[in-house]
Amino acid sequence: MTIKTLVLGAAAGTLAVAGAHAADLPVAPEPVDYVRVCDAYGSGFFYIPGTETCLRVGGGMRVELRFRDFADDGNTAWGTRDGNATTTRARAYVRFDSRTNTEYGLLRTYVDLWFTGDSGGSTTPRVQLWNGFIQFGGFTFGRAESFFDFYTGDNWGSIIQQGFSDHRTNLFAYTYGFGNGVSATLSLEDATFVRNESLVGPVFGGRVYGGHKAPDLVANVRVDQGWGSAQVMAALHQVNGRGSATGAPIADSEVGFAIGAGVTFNAPMLAAGDTISFQASYADGATRYVHESALGGDFVGLSQTDLETTTGWGIGGGITHHWTPMLSSALTSYYTSFENDLGALPDAEIDQWGVQGNLVWSPVSGFFMGVELEYENTEAKLGGVSADDDNLVGIFRVQRTF
Repeated sequence: MTIKTLVLGAAAGTLAVAGAHAADLPVAPEPVDYVRVCDAYGSGFFYIPGTETCLRVGGGMRVELRFRDFADDGNTAWGTRDGNATTTRARAYVRFDSRTNTEYGLLRTYVDLWFTGDSGGSTTPRVQLWNGFIQFGGFTFGRAESFFDFYTGDNWGSIIQQGFSDHRTNLFAYTYGFGNGVSATLSLEDATFVRNESLVGPVFGGRVYGGHKAPDLVANVRVDQGWGSAQVMAALHQVNGRGSATGAPIADSEVGFAIGAGVTFNAPMLAAGDTISFQASYADGATRYVHESALGGDFVGLSQTDLETTTGWGIGGGITHHWTPMLSSALTSYYTSFENDLGALPDAEIDQWGVQGNLVWSPVSGFFMGVELEYENTEAKLGGVSADDDNLVGIFRVQRTF
């Protein structure tokens, strides 16, 4: 074997080993698009990987033990063997909030789902779209709180409503900001979510409303500044009789309306986080803009071609006070009155007032335990005859949100 042969063989072996080692080397991994924190819209938002959209996923859990009406011995809760004097509720919340900045303004999608299991009635758990809307620039499309609503109470209103307009509807709205915290909104809102359906009074029985013809027109002017917030609002609502051969044959239609104003003051001079609120409203043929569960309906039928709208007004307010950083209370009270002209018969009148108070302990951020008492008195009058009813309930609640 010559020296030349040895050199060539050694070189070939070296190249073979080097090739094998190169094949064993790890391949560089693809770049990973890690989740990034998005702090432009507050805590909890992160960028969806590969996009410039920020997302926040939140939710919570609420559990309640409810003590039903124990104001009267003769009520159906405690006074009968079939009444459900104590009931329970378990409710879960899932919320998605996505936001993207565009050349036209903010593009936002918000979804708030409620999953509820109650006892004392239907025990089948139900799923509810509480809020679900798209915002683009100043526009809002979807299911959201009515733009008429402002102050809805400081308490839970878990069983008895707190006595203010507080409803969600499908809407198409535009909000314009003037600067310095001042804005104005014009909104078209599905009227079926605010109709106050009731029996037609003394002339015809049955349900009163006909088909939905026109959405409610709602407008407000609002201010939000360091001292607090305030709003004036108005709504137009079509009161459309059925005009059919069955049910409530009232071939008549009127335009109902509602107006209101409210204010909330921040009260740090009392304690950090304290607020004081007041609100008043008036309605003609649109009573749920005064009280979310107003009795008496929006109108009654006086004849086949004549309906009479119900008028009503309400006033109320509330305060939230922090006794310590972990212990707080809220107190809400209201008074409403509704009246209807029944022609030759005495006018019908329903007066309601209520008060709610609670005590809440929050040892950890996002978690609290508390108790609340809710009371409501209803007095119905027709001529010289009146009926009075008291409703007193209690709630123990445990809630965690994140």
